[in-house]
Amino acid sequence: MAPPQLTFGCSLSLDGYWNVAELAQRAESLGFDRVSTGEHVMDGNPPRPTLLTIPAMAAAAGATRTLRVMTGIVIAPLYHPVMLAKLVATLDVISQGRLDFGIGISGQRNTEAEFEALDIPLRTRGRRTDEMLEVMKRLWTEEQVSHQGRFFSFQDTTLLPQPTQKPYPPIWIAGRSEAAMRRAALQGDGWYPYLFTVRRLKASNDTIRQMAAEAGRDLEGFHWGLNQPTAISQDREEALGLAVANVGQRYVTPDRSAEDIAQALCITGTPQDCVRAVEERVEAGVRDFNFSFLTDNSTQLFTQMEMFAKQVLPHFRG
Repeated sequence: MAPPQLTFGCSLSLDGYWNVAELAQRAESLGFDRVSTGEHVMDGNPPRPTLLTIPAMAAAAGATRTLRVMTGIVIAPLYHPVMLAKLVATLDVISQGRLDFGIGISGQRNTEAEFEALDIPLRTRGRRTDEMLEVMKRLWTEEQVSHQGRFFSFQDTTLLPQPTQKPYPPIWIAGRSEAAMRRAALQGDGWYPYLFTVRRLKASNDTIRQMAAEAGRDLEGFHWGLNQPTAISQDREEALGLAVANVGQRYVTPDRSAEDIAQALCITGTPQDCVRAVEERVEAGVRDFNFSFLTDNSTQLFTQMEMFAKQVLPHFRG
């Protein structure tokens, strides 16, 4: 039996570092397949500084030749579908068809701030996104589109040029809920979870397959993705400490320590440890990885990227 076809990307997850072009060029030179970044308009109140992913990935595309760029993720319900469809088509055209379109509805804590700032009811975000997906697919493939929906209405709208990729860039659905899994199974071209244990990864992939089968949908070519927090070092304790500081402490609860959370949700350790952790996630059904390397400075970010590229990726690429 042939080994599964895997792809490996990396995400910009370093607070205060904005040189997206540099990150993309480093990733391409090291042999990664993809680069991505998340987004927030206003992450909490007071907020931490954040970027929007479509302009960031435009910079990444312009600085590279073969690297795919991923909006990982666009918070779809903060946009009007006509404008978002136009932005996505533009990025796909200028990148010469190298775009993976990752979207979600924002499940972060304190996410209300950005919805309130844009006067969009938080409770409507899932239903708005479902309507947007239907509308945007039409806008990318048809001309003179008219729509009268629950949240959006417009008449005789044509967006040219249409995306380079046909029928449109692959849509990766991010999320954690059953509603997000259903959205992926019925409307998406990929599933892109974050902060999942290996057991939960497998369960979510199985659920999506079941939902698609019940709807009579063929998932051939579907992207089984993962946004994976990762800390690699020759020193296991150093790697775990980075995961605790950057993930564990952010999500600590009265019932679980920061170290427990970091060990459950992150890949940490030596290159050999990371190989085994990636293998576990491949066995759970993941095929398309984006690694968020955990650090507080760009020098360490690039050191981890290089170590991972040279000592982990070759194990999966022969």
